[in-house]
Amino acid sequence: MNKGNALIAALLGVVIGICAALVYSRFSDERKFDGDYSQWRKLNLILQQIEQNYVDTIDVRTMTDAAVEAALHKLDPHSVYLPPVELKESETELAGNFEGIGIQFNVPNDTAIVLNVISGGPSEKAGLMQGDRILKVDDKTIAGVKTPQDSMVRLMKGPAGTKVSVTVSRDGTEIPFEIERGKIPVNSVDAAFMVNDTTGYIRLSKFSRTTYTEFHRAAEKLLSEGMNRLIFDLRDNTGGYLDQALLLSNEFLNKGDLIVYMEGLHRPKEEFKADGQGSLQDIGLTVIINESSASSSEIFSGAMQDNDRGVIVGRRSFGKGLVQEPINFTDGSGVRLTVARFHTPSGRCIQKPYSADYDYDIFERYAHGEMTDADSMKVDTSVVYHTRAGRKVYGGGGIVPDIFVPIDTTRATGFYIQCNKKAEQMRFASWIFDRYRDTISGIEDFDELKNVLDGMSLDRKFLSFVSRDGIVPSDSEWKKTEPYIMPQLYALVGRFSKLEDEAFYRFYMEIDDTILAAVNSPGEVTAEE
Repeated sequence: MNKGNALIAALLGVVIGICAALVYSRFSDERKFDGDYSQWRKLNLILQQIEQNYVDTIDVRTMTDAAVEAALHKLDPHSVYLPPVELKESETELAGNFEGIGIQFNVPNDTAIVLNVISGGPSEKAGLMQGDRILKVDDKTIAGVKTPQDSMVRLMKGPAGTKVSVTVSRDGTEIPFEIERGKIPVNSVDAAFMVNDTTGYIRLSKFSRTTYTEFHRAAEKLLSEGMNRLIFDLRDNTGGYLDQALLLSNEFLNKGDLIVYMEGLHRPKEEFKADGQGSLQDIGLTVIINESSASSSEIFSGAMQDNDRGVIVGRRSFGKGLVQEPINFTDGSGVRLTVARFHTPSGRCIQKPYSADYDYDIFERYAHGEMTDADSMKVDTSVVYHTRAGRKVYGGGGIVPDIFVPIDTTRATGFYIQCNKKAEQMRFASWIFDRYRDTISGIEDFDELKNVLDGMSLDRKFLSFVSRDGIVPSDSEWKKTEPYIMPQLYALVGRFSKLEDEAFYRFYMEIDDTILAAVNSPGEVTAEE
C-alpha cells in the first residue's frame, strides 16, 4: 500500500470511529435513566427497555417469570415462584385428596405394578387388581421404556369425570380398561397399631388438611386397645399446614402451654398456645424424627421437647422454620414468600442458617459424621436455652433429639448392596405375590399373615430368585445379611395383604434401630440435676 492509500485508510478509520462514538453517545449519554432503586424503578425500566428495544421478539411471560424467580432466589432457599402446574401439584399433595384413578404402585423393574387398589375408587370399580402390570396409559407405552415414575403419575391423574384408558398385563394376558377419574382420598397416617400391650405406634407422612381427623381417629382406636404410651413417628415428614401441627400439639399439652411463636420484620410476634382440651394429656409420648423431618414436624417436636412433654428420639431434624405466605395470581401461578420465622417455646429458631452448602446440607451431615456420631452434630452452643424443667437445649437449626440413634452402616455387605442396586427385594415381593395372590390378598390379621409367610420358605426362594441375576452370597455374607434382609422381605410381601402399610411397618420394626430405641426409652423426661 502506498503512502497515499495509507493516509486515506487512516482518515477513514478516524471518521468511522467518530461516527461510532456519536452513535454510542446517542444511546448512552443522551439517554441515561434514573437508576433509583426505590419503588423497584430500575428493574421496571430495564424490563421496559428490553420490551421496546431488544433486537428480537421476546416472550413477556417467560421474561417476567425469569425475573421473579431470580429475585426470589436472592431472598432465601424457600421463597419460590410456582407456575400453574407446580402450584396445583403442591396444593393437591396437601389437600387430603386428589383426582385420579385410585391406585398405589411400585416400579421395581421398569414396569409399574399395582400395589393397592383404593377401596371404592375408580380403578376398583373398573376391575383393576393388585399385581396388574401397567403397560400403557391411553396410547403411550410406559412399561419397559424407562418412563419416570412421576411421569406415570401425571398420565394417570386428571380432573374428576374425565376418562383414561389403562392397559394392563394380568397373568400374561393384556386387558384394556377405560376408567373414569374421580376424587381419591390420600391418607397422612400411614400406620397405627399396638407395639405391645400398652404402647401404640402412629406413623404420619405429612400434615395435610385431614391430618388431625385421621390422627384423632387412630389415637381413639389405640386408646380402646389399651394404649397408655404413644410412639409418634415423624421421620421423613416434610411438614404441611401449620393449623394441623397446632391441633396435634394441643392434644398433648396443658392449658396455656406455648406451642410455637412466629415473628418477622413485617409480622409482629404471634404466639400459639394450647387450650387444655386435648385428649392425650396423660399419655406417655416418644417422638421419632430424622434429618428429613421438617417444618410442621419440627414445630410439633420442638413444642413437646421444650414443654418436657415427650422424649425426642432419632437424628437432628432438617431445620426449616419459615412462615410461607401464599400469593396467588389469576393465571394459576403463585408465590410462596417467607414472611416470618418459627421459634420453639424456649426461643430457639427452628430455621437453620442459609449457607453456601444449604442445598447439600444432608450430604454434608454424612460427610462430617453427624449421621453416625452425636458429637458431630452442628449446634450453636454460644446461646443456651432451657426447657420448662430446666434442661439445656441449643439452637443452630433443627431439633436435636434427646436420644441420638445413628444410621447403621454395619449391615451393608456386598451381597446386600448388589440386591439393592437391582431392586431385588421389591421384585421378589411382586414375584411371590403373583404366585400366592389368592392366599395373601385376603389376609387381614397380622398373626395369620406371619404364619403364612413363615411357611413359604422365603429365604430359600429369595436366594434362588437372585441367583438368576448372578447374585450369590458367600456363607458368611448370608449369615450377616439374613437377619436384616428377611424382615424387609416379609414387610414388602405383607404390604400386598389387606393390612397394607401396617404389615410393612410391623415387620420392618424388627430391624428398625430407631423404633427399638423409642420402645426402650422412658416415656417422660425429667429436669437436669
